[in-house]
Amino acid sequence: MIDIINLLPDNIANQIAAGEVIQRPASAVKELLENAVDAGATSIEMHLADAGKTLIQVIDNGKGMSETDARMCFERHATSKIKNIDDLFHIRTMGFRGEALASIAAVAQVEIKTRRAEDELGTFIEIDNSVVRKQEACACAVGTNICMKNLFFSVPARRNFLKSNASEMRHIVDEFIHVALAFPNIFFSLTSNGQQVFHLEAGNYKQRFLQLLGNQYSTKLVAVKETTDYLNINGFVGKPEAAKKTRGDQYFFVNNRFIKSAYLNHAVITAFDALLPKDSFPVYALYIDLDPSQVDINVHPTKQEIKFEDEKIVYAFVQAAIKHALAQFSISPSLDFSLNADIMQAEAVTQPFTQEKQQTVTASELYKKFSQKNQAHLIEPGEKNALKHWQDFYTESNFTQEQPLAAAVALNLNNPELPVVNSQLLNTYIVGSLKDGFMLIHQQHAHERILFERYAAIIQTRQPVTQQTLFPVTLELSPQDATLLTELLNDLELLGYKIEAFGKNSFIIQGTPADILHGNEKHSVELLLEQFKHFSSELKFSRREKLVHCMARQQAIKAGRALSIKEMETLVEELFKCNTPSVTPNGNPVFAEFNDEQLLKMFGK
Repeated sequence: MIDIINLLPDNIANQIAAGEVIQRPASAVKELLENAVDAGATSIEMHLADAGKTLIQVIDNGKGMSETDARMCFERHATSKIKNIDDLFHIRTMGFRGEALASIAAVAQVEIKTRRAEDELGTFIEIDNSVVRKQEACACAVGTNICMKNLFFSVPARRNFLKSNASEMRHIVDEFIHVALAFPNIFFSLTSNGQQVFHLEAGNYKQRFLQLLGNQYSTKLVAVKETTDYLNINGFVGKPEAAKKTRGDQYFFVNNRFIKSAYLNHAVITAFDALLPKDSFPVYALYIDLDPSQVDINVHPTKQEIKFEDEKIVYAFVQAAIKHALAQFSISPSLDFSLNADIMQAEAVTQPFTQEKQQTVTASELYKKFSQKNQAHLIEPGEKNALKHWQDFYTESNFTQEQPLAAAVALNLNNPELPVVNSQLLNTYIVGSLKDGFMLIHQQHAHERILFERYAAIIQTRQPVTQQTLFPVTLELSPQDATLLTELLNDLELLGYKIEAFGKNSFIIQGTPADILHGNEKHSVELLLEQFKHFSSELKFSRREKLVHCMARQQAIKAGRALSIKEMETLVEELFKCNTPSVTPNGNPVFAEFNDEQLLKMFGK
C-alpha cells in the first residue's frame, strides 16, 4: 500500500500559516506598525501605493537590528520577546509570536534596510516568497526601513479576493488609527499614492484623538482618570451631546493594545444611565493599564479579542470611573426645585442633616464605593447577579422571518381588503380594523420597508430623481470618512445624490434625492456614512444593499411622531403594495394581527 501523507514544502506551509496573520493589506499594516513601536521608535512613517496592494513601506527611527537579527526575523516563530512559557503571561510588547515578518515574506516581495546606532553599516535583505534573494551591507539611517511589495503575488487566488482600493484603504486607516491612538507620544505619518493622509505630531491622548477624529470634539470630551491598586484607567468620554446614532468612535485599549469588547462597552453605556438620548451611543477612548498576568491576549490571531482573569472587576471599574468623571464635570440629571412646591416641603429638604444622619450615610457601602480611594473595583457578593444579563442589553433583538411572512400570506389570502385605519397608539403604532379583529402596525418599521423597496427599485432601474441644491454645500470629513465616501460615490449617484470631490477630504453636495429636506443635505450624508460604517446584520449584504438599508433607515419616519389620519392611511396603503410587507429589511416584524378568537382567549372566554 502506498503511503499518502507527505510533509508540505516550507514555502507552501508558510503561505498557509500566513493566511492566519495576513488576510489583507491592513493586516500587514498593523504588524509593521506594531514592530516599529516595539523597536522604540519616536517617528514612524508609512507610505502606500494602491491601498497597500502594490506597496506598504514603514520607516522608523527605532533601535534597528544587527545583521544576524535582520536575517533571523523572517524565520517563523523567531522572536526576541519570549524565552520561556512564563514570558507569554507577562507580555508588554505589541508583537511576541514571531509570525508577522515570516507571514509577510511568505506572501509578498520584501526589502529591508536596518542599522543599529553602534554599527557603521546597516544590512540590506531582499526576500521573495520566503526565499532570501540578496543579503549585503548597506549605508542607511539608524532604525528600520521595510518595504512590502505586491501582496499575494505568489497566491493570485487570494489577491482576487481583495476588495476595491477604497475599501482596502478604509481598513488600513482603521488599523493606523488604532496604533496611533495607543501611542500619542510617537510621531506618525501616512502617505497614500504620494498624497499625505495623516501628519500626527507627538502629543497627549486628547490631542491625538482630535488630530485623528476632528476638532468638533474639542469641547465635548470629559477626562476619565482613576488610579487603583488593581488597574488604572485614563482617557475620555464624550458628553451626551456628542453621542452618535451608531457605535462609531469608540475605542478600548488594554496595556496600549486596541481591543474589541461588547462586555466593556456595556459598562460604558450603563454608566451614562439616563443621560444619553434614545438610541444613541457614547464616544470614548479609554486606556486600561493592568498587570499583564491578569490578561490573556493570545486568544485570537489579531490579538483584538482578549480575556481578563476577572472580567467582573474590570467591568465594575470601567463603569465606576465613567460615573465619577461625569459627576465631576456636573454632567448628571438635575431637579429644578422651584418648579414643584411639594418637593420644597419634603422631609429631606426641611429637616436638618444631623450628625447622626451623616454617620448613617457615610457608613453605607454605596457611599464608600464612590468616595474612598481604591474602592471602585469592589463588588459585593449580592451584586454579582446583576451582571449576568449584560448581553441582553447590548444585543439587538432579532426575529425570524417565518412567522411574520406566514401572517402576511394569511392576510393577502383571507383579508384582501386593507385594514381600516382607526387611530394612532403612543405616536408609534397605527391601529387598523380587520374583518375579524384588528392590526397594530409599527409606523417606523412600515416606512423602512416601503423606502427599502423604493430605493432598491431606483437602483435597479437606474432612474434616480435628484433635486439640485440651491447653494452647493461643502462637506469636510475625516480621512477615514472621506475614503469611505469616495468608495460610495457611484452608488450614491444611483440613489439621487450628486457629490463631487473637492480637494483633500472635502466634497461638494450639488444634489440630493428628492425626499431629502432642504437644509438637511450635509447631515443626511454624515449620518449615512455613520450608519454604513457600523451596519450590522446576521446576513451578508453587498455594499449597494447595505447602502439601501441605511438610506431606508435614515429617511423613515420615527417612532414617537404624531401622524394625521391621511398620513396613516397613505402609509398603510403603500405598505401593502410592497413585496414583503410583514418584515423590515433587517427581519423585524412590521405588524401584529389580533383576531376575535385570540382576544376571547386573552380574556378567559
